[in-house]
Amino acid sequence: MSGSLNDRIVLVTGALGSIGQAICAAVEREDGRALRSDFPGAAGIDLALDVTDENAWLAATREIEHRFGRLDGLVNNAGVVFIGTVEATSLAQWRRVMDVNVDGVFLGCRHMLPLLRRAPAPSIVNLSSVSGLVGGYNLAAYNASKGAVRMLTKSVALNGARMTPKVRCNSVHPAFVAGAMVDDMLAQASDPERALASMQRQIPLGRLGAAAEVAEAVVWLLSDKSAFTTGSELVVDGGITAG
Repeated sequence: MSGSLNDRIVLVTGALGSIGQAICAAVEREDGRALRSDFPGAAGIDLALDVTDENAWLAATREIEHRFGRLDGLVNNAGVVFIGTVEATSLAQWRRVMDVNVDGVFLGCRHMLPLLRRAPAPSIVNLSSVSGLVGGYNLAAYNASKGAVRMLTKSVALNGARMTPKVRCNSVHPAFVAGAMVDDMLAQASDPERALASMQRQIPLGRLGAAAEVAEAVVWLLSDKSAFTTGSELVVDGGITAG
């Protein structure tokens, strides 16, 4: 029996991170072909792609067109986090977060749409965050970037709905997920143990999320099981936004 992504070609950015690896594994379990992209020079990738570099996106487009002739799914997963209030965030730090988290998603949607339109049921999934829905006093740049991803997703979805075939676009909003990004956040904290305990207390289910749980949400949005879902926010947050 074929999986829900049988023979679909799916490009995943930030594929070497915890969530990226889980997404690629989940795509392949559903019989899809995951194209792993990450920084040039990294081992275990199919495409070298700095998401902030427009020329790199153009090169990736040419490579995918040459190899496959189409793209069925795009997962804009690459992201960075900086811990800091608006006063403690430098312009350089702000711009770095925006470059990766916002410009990277914009460039991906813009340049991959022509290839997506060659597929019968194309789908874009943008990784936002619970921080794109609720604010944090010390997440000025990250909040702004993930809120921008949320709204860009809606614009892309409305544009995609006017196309033939229709291109769906949705955002996924995880809370704290065990892995590299949470490790990075804890490394920026003055007291990592206390910071981890604080994260867990904020989650009604009482634990960090697992990358595989986020990946299952992404695969559902890539598949025909979500064919009537576009412009939506799929929240995977252990109940944080319910309060």
